[in-house]
Amino acid sequence: MKVILIGAGGRGKTYTDLMTDDRFEVVAVADPVKERREYIKEKHQIPDELCVTDWTPLLEKEKFADAAVIATIDKEHFEPTMAAIKKGYHILLEKPVSPSVEECVKISNFAHEMGVKILVCHVLRYSPFFRTIKNMINDGKLGDVLSVHHSECVGNVHQSHSFVRGNWGNSKESSFMLLQKSCHDMDIMQWLIDSPCKAVQSFGSLTYFTPENAPADSPEYCTDGCPHADTCLYNAIKIYYDDKENSWFREAATKKVKPSDEDVMNTLKTTQYGKCVYKCNNDVVDHQVVNLEFENGAVASFNMCAFNKGNRFIRVMGTMGEIYGDMDKDTIEYYDFTSKTTTEINACNENLSASIVDGHGGGDPGIVNAFYKYVTEDYYGDEISEIGISVDNHIIAFAAEKSRLERSVVELSDYKREIGLK
Repeated sequence: MKVILIGAGGRGKTYTDLMTDDRFEVVAVADPVKERREYIKEKHQIPDELCVTDWTPLLEKEKFADAAVIATIDKEHFEPTMAAIKKGYHILLEKPVSPSVEECVKISNFAHEMGVKILVCHVLRYSPFFRTIKNMINDGKLGDVLSVHHSECVGNVHQSHSFVRGNWGNSKESSFMLLQKSCHDMDIMQWLIDSPCKAVQSFGSLTYFTPENAPADSPEYCTDGCPHADTCLYNAIKIYYDDKENSWFREAATKKVKPSDEDVMNTLKTTQYGKCVYKCNNDVVDHQVVNLEFENGAVASFNMCAFNKGNRFIRVMGTMGEIYGDMDKDTIEYYDFTSKTTTEINACNENLSASIVDGHGGGDPGIVNAFYKYVTEDYYGDEISEIGISVDNHIIAFAAEKSRLERSVVELSDYKREIGLK
């Protein structure tokens, strides 16, 4: 499979780093950052003329590859995706599809019209952890699933990095929190329950990472000599400069593949990554709950919160048993109503063909493998959601945000009519 990469940031790099065996050939890259382009060029031996700053010249050419990985920032998904569909490229598309619900629907409709396969990067579907839970439901171990409690614990420092200082802190520049961070989770709940969502209700706000919580004598930038540097949990110098092992944070902040300390310090002095965490331009929520009702009568509750170590937990309750899962430990406890016994299952052991050594608990290599099968073998396993299903699950997030802002219960049928869907 010949692949072109559009957007060589963290996610684009992750997916194409996994495309180094004889199933794939990465043949072109588009990214405005020279260091990122050069990394992809050298790793995949791409000629100069196919390493460009902008996606336009690649997609103006006659089709010269089989698929495109599109991993630009959220608001820049729509145009290259529509252009790639027009040329007939199958697409591995980073989530969310778009921060605009209308653009999501247009992408789905155009892909169906052109016969293009799009796999949205709901990588949790492909992790051994969630794959095991889905298999247990499919095998009837829980009977009929009636209720799901699901928590995404973002992690306080992760929140400060990505959703306060980082690319996704401001909804106008990227997308709102539930869509950007937790469309994974809307998708997972619908996938496990296996029924369309009927209604949603949501509450949440930005409460802590605000100017009101900044110490009165704190400077704009951590590098300006903050008197609270020793005790502040979010001291940017400690997080980005002192911690040499945190390559993810350092690379994301500097936009360099292997940044030096000088690169990091310059970034902290000149960009929002070095600002006081309480004085950024962030507006996305730092905690939120969502209640969901499904057409088959099942219900789900979702809790997203920044103030924790970080992890995902889930409890799935059915008529014949229940499951409690801890994704960080990769363990699942299954209680069987008939035998009244509890069994502990290691998800990795249940999915020996899946690796958990990479990101998202093995979901990153999992989705790359699934994408190859989906495009080359006409594979349609139940972990794969075609673009229409993904967009339907995105619509849950859009409806939940409408509920949060309006403090209302949103019926999905009404919301779909509102946005022009039947």
